[in-house]
This record gives sequence, structure tokens and C-alpha cells, in this order.
Amino acid sequence: MSNNASPGTLYLVATPIGNLDDMTFRAVNILKTADLVAAEDTRNSSVLFRHFEIKTPMTAYHEYNERTKGPELIQDLLGGKSVAVITDAGTPGISDPCYPLVKLAIEAGIRVESIPGACAAISALVISGLPVHRFRYEGFLPHKKGRQTRMLSLKEETGSIIFYESPHRVVKLLEEIKEFLGERNVSVSRELTKKFEETIRGPVSDVLAILKSKEHKGEFVVVIEGLSDRRRPNED
Repeated sequence: MSNNASPGTLYLVATPIGNLDDMTFRAVNILKTADLVAAEDTRNSSVLFRHFEIKTPMTAYHEYNERTKGPELIQDLLGGKSVAVITDAGTPGISDPCYPLVKLAIEAGIRVESIPGACAAISALVISGLPVHRFRYEGFLPHKKGRQTRMLSLKEETGSIIFYESPHRVVKLLEEIKEFLGERNVSVSRELTKKFEETIRGPVSDVLAILKSKEHKGEFVVVIEGLSDRRRPNED
């Protein structure tokens, strides 16, 4: 039997990166009225659901099952269901699974809507004190293979550069910035929107010394000064 139902809508819903008060009214409404929520981690998202009294069914959608779960969600959408995608924190697709599903949805003629909200990269950039008119988002560096090559590829980048990093590797990242990019100004933010939010700004050597002197908790966003025109090598 053919299904003549109109396709549902795929919603990409941003969730708080720490402070639950940053959840938007529209995001709560979408999550309450969607037929299904595809969550990166259903256990983590259950906290959000309880807080906002959201009772919509959830299913897991993450990097380990996206190849099989994506087509299943597309079938739900083609059958007329509305599906909302959320990650553990922030905007879906920014260093989290989402791109393959969005691509499949577009190819299938399914409407895709972004429900904007928190994004750690943008939050850290606008408080960094570094230029915001042009920037390059890099997410997480590879742990080993390709790490140095990727860092060196940024040496001539003129816009501000944004990295995500774990507390275990943030010192290593700053050491690599100093080694491969030189003495740049940086801004390092952690625990954004949470009680112990902190941002350290200054030359990379100074920030590195501060970070080496303390223990680290929480995810970090590192913003690096781009190579300004006055510092670019003479191209003549």
C-alpha cells in the first residue's frame, strides 16, 4: 500500500551548553510537539526532558549508529512524522552527528528547519576580544595522525580560528599553537554558561603558563588570533 502522507519536518534543535535557562521557548515547543526526538544520548537528554516536562518519545542517534539510524528516520519523516534532532549540548551538526541526516533529508525533499540557540564556538568567539568579522571553525583536532599537518595549514589564516578541546589536551594544544603558529593572542574559555565559567586571554605563552599551573575541568573553546595583514610575509 502506498503512503500518500506529506513528509514531516526535520528540526535541528539547539539545546543549552550548560545553563538550562538558555533553552528557548521555541525549542521547548518543538520538542513537545514533535512525533519523535533523535537524541545523541537519551540518558543525558532525559535530564532536559524532565526539567521542561517534555514527554515526546526519544530514540538514539549518534556517530556510532548514524549510518543505520539515518535511513530509519528518513522513513519516519516520509511517513509524515516530524523529527527533532538534539545533541548533548549546543547546535546539532557542530562537532556532533547531523550532517549525514540533513543531506539525506534534502535529497528526499524533506523540509529541514534550524531552531537556533546555544553554540559554544560562537559564544567563545564573541567574548574573546579577537576579531569576529571573519573566523574559521576547526572543531577538535585529530588526536594523532594529521594533527600537525592540520595545524600547519592554518599558519596563513587571517581570520580568528576556533578549536574545541578536552581538559586533558588543552595544554598540548596551546603548546602546538606556539610551536606551529607562533606567539599569537588567544582566548581560552571553559564551562561556558555554567557557574564556574572562565575565560583567559592574552599571548599564548602567558595563557599556557596559567593553564599549566592549575587543574582543568570542563570542555574548552580556544580562539586564536589570525595572521593579520601587517604580519603577513611580503608576497612580492
